[in-house]
Amino acid sequence: MLRQPIVCILGHVDHGKTTLLDRIRKTSVASKEPGLITQHVGCTSVPKDVIEEISGDLMKKMNIKLEIPGLLFLDTPGHEAFTTLRERGGKCADLAVLVIDVNEGMKPQTVESLEFLKKFRTPFVVAATKIDKIRGWIPKEDSPFLESFAVQPENVKQELENRIYSLVAQLLEHGFESERFDRVRDFRKTVAIVPCSGATGEGIPELLMVLGGLSQAFLRERITVKSEIASGTVLEVKETKGMGITIDVLLTDGEIKKGDYMVFKDGNTTKIRALFIPPPLSEIRTEKKFIPVDRVSAACGVKVSAPGLEKVVAGTPFVCVSDKKDVEQARKKLSEMIRRRLELSGEGVVVKADTLGSLEAVVKLMKEKNVPIKKAEVGAVTKSDIILASNRFGVVIAFNVSVDRAAREEASSRGVKIIENNVIYRLVEEYDKWIEEKEEEEKRRALSEVTYPCVFRVLPGFVFRVSSPAIVGVEVISGVLKPGSVVVKPGKEVGKIKEIQKEGVSVPELAAGDRGAVSIEGGVVGRNFREGDELYVLPPENDVRVFEKYLPDLAELSRVIKEKLTKAGK
Repeated sequence: MLRQPIVCILGHVDHGKTTLLDRIRKTSVASKEPGLITQHVGCTSVPKDVIEEISGDLMKKMNIKLEIPGLLFLDTPGHEAFTTLRERGGKCADLAVLVIDVNEGMKPQTVESLEFLKKFRTPFVVAATKIDKIRGWIPKEDSPFLESFAVQPENVKQELENRIYSLVAQLLEHGFESERFDRVRDFRKTVAIVPCSGATGEGIPELLMVLGGLSQAFLRERITVKSEIASGTVLEVKETKGMGITIDVLLTDGEIKKGDYMVFKDGNTTKIRALFIPPPLSEIRTEKKFIPVDRVSAACGVKVSAPGLEKVVAGTPFVCVSDKKDVEQARKKLSEMIRRRLELSGEGVVVKADTLGSLEAVVKLMKEKNVPIKKAEVGAVTKSDIILASNRFGVVIAFNVSVDRAAREEASSRGVKIIENNVIYRLVEEYDKWIEEKEEEEKRRALSEVTYPCVFRVLPGFVFRVSSPAIVGVEVISGVLKPGSVVVKPGKEVGKIKEIQKEGVSVPELAAGDRGAVSIEGGVVGRNFREGDELYVLPPENDVRVFEKYLPDLAELSRVIKEKLTKAGK
């Protein structure tokens, strides 16, 4: 049996995602949203008969017979602050509609949505919206795009074509081949672009037809109900009038019944008291009247009433079993599945996030940078997280979660870095910046403790004191000369650099090409070195290894000096 494919609607803020869905279900959800921006993940079931009513004539022409029971749409937030929710929607989807305003093209959140789709390998269609905003466009309410396009003036047609091919070029930059839907030869290799308008309804018949056709042609195995054990994802946790705390869930496989045991990823278990579904074409997050049901099958959005739901976190996966004796097995299976998805190591950074979806996203990005992860959990950063992070990494990554006072105090005393942000890619940027700073700090520390290699010449006519200590003028030929360096020449040790001056002022070093005066403790001009001599500073092997890591040129110079001294000693 085929279930409804889950279709996620993604895109940049104000590009018309909810308006497009509103046109299909003939509602006005968008106008009720604060600032006209979707604030929560919502789902809407569009039954088969509604799709056939809107797209039936087109399907007959294309010889497409609809076998799926309908389409389940997830409408996801468009504002940057709701990255987690958009991610959660993308993770649940069988396929997606990427909404792009044809007049504006790709924007930052369009690119972000593309990254989610690429990461989860979700097939998608581009809805090129707001075609009615093109100057000179003659609207044809609720008509197929091709019919509407045929009656447009030539200059308007050309303008739309230009904008479509601009989208094609932008998508190609991100690794996707695309084409207007009616010109696509292979839907497996080419993303279909459907020009449309949520305001006028133009192009919606083609959009539904393409989604239905793609589902049946390429996702049949995925949308076949395979299990009697229900599973899915929690979309929202909220208080519902007359019901107390309820959860809106997306059921992706199997069947839920009243009285079933619902098991969540953290081990919490509850018994389902009641199930409610919104009427067809209704939005689960805005609907006020729900239909009580005894059981529901995937895929659908359903409101669950049960005790103890205040402990549930949005984005959490769940499984349901009918018999209480199967709860422990379900709990183990769910824990193992999550552990396998996160693949934690024995040591590394600690990652905390507000939902499982965002946690997985952060973990994946960290692993792409080969960052080992010791612990990854949903929830606020606590003192125990800081203690656990007190290792050679010393980092806690906190995505969109709070950090309690005790944790901050512990981090300060232990030198643990807390990197916190509510935008995933910025977390990664800040981590990279911190790593660079740590590496630079480590480099400075390591190089401050080593002896630098140096080749320098004693300048004739610049002997200021013969001994105790000897003070002479020198020119550095290569390397770096620093106080404390032991000076040698073939066959003997000359002494140790006590002080360096340049133009009468004490300096910490002389580099290649510099001239200055040096005092050499233990050196005696005319006895263990002379004017015009070439003298050397040779670092010990441990210091040479430091130079190999940070300054390979100085490591090579050390080897050259060693060879010279060895040959001269023979």
